[in-house]
Amino acid sequence: MASERMAEGVESGRPESQSRPPADRPGSGLRPLDAIDRDILQLLQADGRASIRSVADRVHVSRANAYARINRLIEDGVIRGFSARIDHERAGQGASAYITLKIVQNSWRTVREQLRALPEAAHIALVSGDFDVLLLVHTPDTRALRDVVLTKLQAIPEVLSTRTLLVFEEDDLDAET
Repeated sequence: MASERMAEGVESGRPESQSRPPADRPGSGLRPLDAIDRDILQLLQADGRASIRSVADRVHVSRANAYARINRLIEDGVIRGFSARIDHERAGQGASAYITLKIVQNSWRTVREQLRALPEAAHIALVSGDFDVLLLVHTPDTRALRDVVLTKLQAIPEVLSTRTLLVFEEDDLDAET
């Protein structure tokens, strides 16, 4: 059964390669996804530990076809890795917040690298609008959240201002449990 797991060569957590070209780049030579590829992606989002046999049976293709498709999706960077969905509160990370940051113009790459180094960071996005960056963090409590905002983020020279939005409750819409 273990030999049928798809995570071969792909580690949990963050993507294996941050420098992989985006799948939607024009001229990248990536094939468009068909209905079977989309079904495979949906199944793997719901259960990243599903065996090749299970995926093949559920999308009605051979095991060899399912294996080849999954490997192609991994090689093309569509599947960036396999990870566990965590209940942050049960894992001792009871305080979550979205933090908006205004940053110095043209400092995104520098700021992104510093935010990636934060163990509390769960998601980072460059956005348009009244602020530049949206950061999702998980901390054990509000005291630790305060430390992230006032000590770690404010210490980044390119960060001009922050605004913290405390998360009271959240649902993971990517997966059915």
